[in-house]
Amino acid sequence: MTSIVVITAGISQPSATRLLADRLAAAISRALGDLSTELSVEIIELREYARDLANNVVAGFPSPRLAAVIDRVTSADGLVAVTPIYTGSYSGLFKMFVDVLDPEALEGKPVLVAATAGTARHALVLEHAMRPLFSYLHTVVVPTAVFAATEDWASGGDLGDRIERAAEELARLLGPAAQQPANETAGQLDAEVIPFERLLAGQPASARA
Repeated sequence: MTSIVVITAGISQPSATRLLADRLAAAISRALGDLSTELSVEIIELREYARDLANNVVAGFPSPRLAAVIDRVTSADGLVAVTPIYTGSYSGLFKMFVDVLDPEALEGKPVLVAATAGTARHALVLEHAMRPLFSYLHTVVVPTAVFAATEDWASGGDLGDRIERAAEELARLLGPAAQQPANETAGQLDAEVIPFERLLAGQPASARA
């Protein structure tokens, strides 16, 4: 079973951030379904835990319901992080959630980053804020980040292509084939390793000089 958790920091209802999270979750399900992988996808709206997060920041420990969410996020095989952009960066709610995680809790985890905003001027936030944040946490961030401005929802095509491409990149990191080549290669290397002394002993004297 492959488990994916999608965290969305949208605060309104309906939310463009939640809509993007839903589309990414559906695309990932299709991509991993094509790889015949049993899959569980959960979407967590951080707005429902805003009070718990504020209390955690002040008190230094999570409430039971927030602790359960943190456990689901940190134990998932892959993570999708979607935030609205405010004042040129990710939202305070999103950062609060990241701040209450153990700094090593996401190490090595595949992550897809995405964001929404009212204007395309915020598009680079994914590269100058989101990607460095998850790199700092030692995650494996997929190459394609997905940004959706207001006008992108009307055009559809390019946004849809980016969603599918990012989902496929995450699926490749999580699917059965992601581990098999590494295991096969390791086996081949184990079979082919010959001690250097044996190699040297089998060479003519001129080759050893």
